[in-house]
Amino acid sequence: MFGGGRVAVVVLAAAAVLTGCSAAPEPSAAPLGDQVRIEQGELLGTTDGDVLRYQGIPYAEPPVGELRWEPPQPPPSWTGTRNATSPGSRCAQLTAAPATPLAAPLAAAGSTSEDCLTLDVTVPAGTTPRSQLPVLVWIHGGGFNAGAGSDVDPRRLVRAGPLVVVTVNYRLGIFGFFGLPGLSGSGTFGILDQQAALHWVRRNIAAFGGNPGSVTLAGESAGADSVCAQLASPGAVGLFHRVILQSGGCSTANIVDVIRPGSGPGGDTWKPLPLVEAAGEAVASQFGCPDRGRTPAPTVACLRAVSTDRLVAGAGVYWSPATGTPALPRRPSDIVVDRDLRAVPVLAGITRDEGTLFSAVFFDQAGAPLTAAGFRTLLTAAAGTRAQAAMLTYPLTGRSPGRVWSDVITDRGYACTMLATQRILGPRAPLYAYEFADPTAPSPFVTLPPHLATGVTHGAEMPYLFDLVPTQPALTPEQQALAKEMVAAWARFAATGNPNGGGGPVWPRWAGAGSVLTITGAGHGTEVRPAAEFAAAHNCGLWDLS
Repeated sequence: MFGGGRVAVVVLAAAAVLTGCSAAPEPSAAPLGDQVRIEQGELLGTTDGDVLRYQGIPYAEPPVGELRWEPPQPPPSWTGTRNATSPGSRCAQLTAAPATPLAAPLAAAGSTSEDCLTLDVTVPAGTTPRSQLPVLVWIHGGGFNAGAGSDVDPRRLVRAGPLVVVTVNYRLGIFGFFGLPGLSGSGTFGILDQQAALHWVRRNIAAFGGNPGSVTLAGESAGADSVCAQLASPGAVGLFHRVILQSGGCSTANIVDVIRPGSGPGGDTWKPLPLVEAAGEAVASQFGCPDRGRTPAPTVACLRAVSTDRLVAGAGVYWSPATGTPALPRRPSDIVVDRDLRAVPVLAGITRDEGTLFSAVFFDQAGAPLTAAGFRTLLTAAAGTRAQAAMLTYPLTGRSPGRVWSDVITDRGYACTMLATQRILGPRAPLYAYEFADPTAPSPFVTLPPHLATGVTHGAEMPYLFDLVPTQPALTPEQQALAKEMVAAWARFAATGNPNGGGGPVWPRWAGAGSVLTITGAGHGTEVRPAAEFAAAHNCGLWDLS
């Protein structure tokens, strides 16, 4: 929710009364052009072939100066026409992101901009303000420390729906998830930014021909984690109606600890607020801003004087959302287990070999490829009392230790936790489960070394759904055919809550013990497997360590 507290509520209520006193103008039947009027003023976008683009639109006040580490404030207005022909700045991040769970092009440029709370809207050409098209809001990945909405071009989804697609920037790293005792929004600024964007969509998307009553919230990796956070957050109730979770979501796993057992709670996606605030106090002291009183104000004022480029590395802390907060009262996975997560239609899945990217980033690219001895040490730490069974389950036969360890990461950190979530959510609302397993799929985010390039890595489905910016892996004709089927299914789900139709593969709705659609190729290149078979393929019996 926007900051401003009670005053903002009163102002909004007064505005609602005033606008209710006169009839709203009838939406035009004429197709949208480059110019669109929203609540803040006039926008000038661009016509790009068969889509219209309106880019760099501020959905909140720039969080700079005194607004650094404040909840997002209402967006600025302007007179005249605002140029909306290029994306807004990337939120502050390193050029080469640290070894954290990533899902953003590692070659993407870094940024020291905090004036970054913008979004892009892409609309099919010919849309009118009366069109009432379904809306898909995309939350980018990047481990909560990297990425931007403009890393993807949603043109194919927009055309296939037809849909209105909104891609969002939100504060990252230390700027998005810093905490101190008594600081409003502590540990959740990035989550609050996403909610501010969703509020903006509800108020403004009709101007672009979108239907604010038909919004799908979607994301991959940390973007999927963000979607689950919004499902769990009291502040997001009513802001969306369906969700897509790709390679992330409501996991019980500490992914960094899955990748490198022994990393501890500091690598967890969901951190208890006291842990985040203790890290904040340590970082404040490191920057010469120790605790100066009973309120955080003096410390925060001191830290606001520290330059963005000094802060952007995060002071060696992996910053991610805090739980036990107004935005996230509980860990999302706990809410899933207790069956308290809001029931909405869900499309959710993983790639078959998620872990190969993380083996590459954490070991090979870090200059320490796994040895057999290192593998056994990690597996023993991961499996505990079941270490002997784990050694038999993951033999070092014919493959490198790093490749076998990537299977452990996939199974323990992604497949089995996703399956556990699906089993709980599936009986409550329509749910469609998938595993992306095209053996030819390229690695879009990093070049994998040969011994890790034999799987369907984390993010491998992304170039099938989006054109990736700046570099789209070239797809073969066969991959393009599969991409067309997948785009159509995702677009149908975003429009209706059901990916079926149009002559494509039949997606099974979760029922009984559940089933998973395995996507391996176009046409008949799919297979429906019982969830129990999926669990066996990913050794989930071993990783039920409760």
